[in-house]
Amino acid sequence: MGAPRAPSHWSSRGAVASALLPLAGVFGSLAALRRAAFRLGLVQSASSSRPVIVVGNIAVGGSGKTPVVAWLVDELRRAGHRPGIVSRGYGRQGEGLRVVDERTPVAEAGDEPVLLAALCGCPVVVGRDRPAAVARLLEHFPGCSVVISDDGLQHYAMQRSVEIAVVDEQVLGNGWLLPAGPLREPRSRLASVDLVLMHGPLAAPTRAALGRVPCYDMHLAPGDPRPLDGGAVVPLAAWRGRKVHALAGIGRPERFFETLRAAGVEVLPHPFPDHHAFAPADLRLSPPLPLMMTSKDAVKCRPFAPPDSWELPVRAVIAEGAAHTILEKLPDGQSPA
Repeated sequence: MGAPRAPSHWSSRGAVASALLPLAGVFGSLAALRRAAFRLGLVQSASSSRPVIVVGNIAVGGSGKTPVVAWLVDELRRAGHRPGIVSRGYGRQGEGLRVVDERTPVAEAGDEPVLLAALCGCPVVVGRDRPAAVARLLEHFPGCSVVISDDGLQHYAMQRSVEIAVVDEQVLGNGWLLPAGPLREPRSRLASVDLVLMHGPLAAPTRAALGRVPCYDMHLAPGDPRPLDGGAVVPLAAWRGRKVHALAGIGRPERFFETLRAAGVEVLPHPFPDHHAFAPADLRLSPPLPLMMTSKDAVKCRPFAPPDSWELPVRAVIAEGAAHTILEKLPDGQSPA
């Protein structure tokens, strides 16, 4: 099974969301106390011998973090760094630490870590305990000069050198805290991060919450579809006017469908919950048409995908200056060896 779909009441401030506001108040108070305890040193957090860059968000749901991590790996390498990645490995079987590569079964690592290992070709370690994952990464790959945490903005047990928040206004929903809304932390938390990447336009309350935090626009650009059986890539322009089954088990499936429509592809949409554990039956669709899916879904479906199944890769396109701002914020004396 995948992650459950977002509750419908998260999209508006209706009766159900309003009834849950007292619980949201309790959640917010506990979250604030926990963060204060770490900030004041009442609860210890683990440091690392290498700088840690967190790429996260303040809400439940997909905002484009995985392509941002891949972009960041490329930018760090250009600057001479040797990056490694740690991730929780959502939906994986088992609770221990695991070194991941592109051949690791998704069930043992989670879809995003396997995808990142394939995209980036750099060391990846998964584990719920982020400080332990960082320690394992540096133990097995001591040449790493910087660690990227895929998500983990709220994992305060892990000290970090740079915080990057990826913000998609659609994911923020009604702007209320869990369980009344999708927020893990209030919008005001954004004022304390080092950098915000804006995945689409932001509403006035979100912009006001950012204060003087450096902000950069980003969007996801599609590449050319490639068949899951390893055949030849077909340019996206060649799909204009063609009808496909579009399958997406991501935080915002509609974004994937709109990307295809914008390229002139006629879409029969098939949304699934985020991190859905696909089975062969999920891919038996009619009428017979090409099947187009996200890269995150392709790593799970490749072993049993039917013929004429395709992956649409995307990459993060981020405004000039963002990489320089991140590199400037890395601690002095922790440049690549």
